[in-house]
Amino acid sequence: MRGPVVDAPPGDGALALAAFYERLLGWPITQSAPGGWALLQSPEGLKIEIQGLPGYQPPTWPNSHGEQQMMLHMDFATDDLDAAVAWAIEAGAKVAEYQPQPDVKVMLDPAGHPFCLFRGAV
Repeated sequence: MRGPVVDAPPGDGALALAAFYERLLGWPITQSAPGGWALLQSPEGLKIEIQGLPGYQPPTWPNSHGEQQMMLHMDFATDDLDAAVAWAIEAGAKVAEYQPQPDVKVMLDPAGHPFCLFRGAV
């Protein structure tokens, strides 16, 4: 497995989400299409693809019956959790209101996808 494909609003929404992850991770966008698709790649060969979908609905965090469910989330390890949270906010993320663990910070990307920052081996 090389990495996930993440759904996003179509067109500019998908390209904006790709730009967010490019800034957050420092992975360049290596390919994109005007209809709302982009590929980011790490130097190690991992990738994240962003695809725009008509009718995209952001997931609800935490999950709630009858609402759009989260299908997956990404985890990012960091040496400095506070600095990583500050960087994610500067890049365009928000701190999720619900935080289930004290040593993990749940963030929301600009399209509403939860992702986790945690202290660990980078």
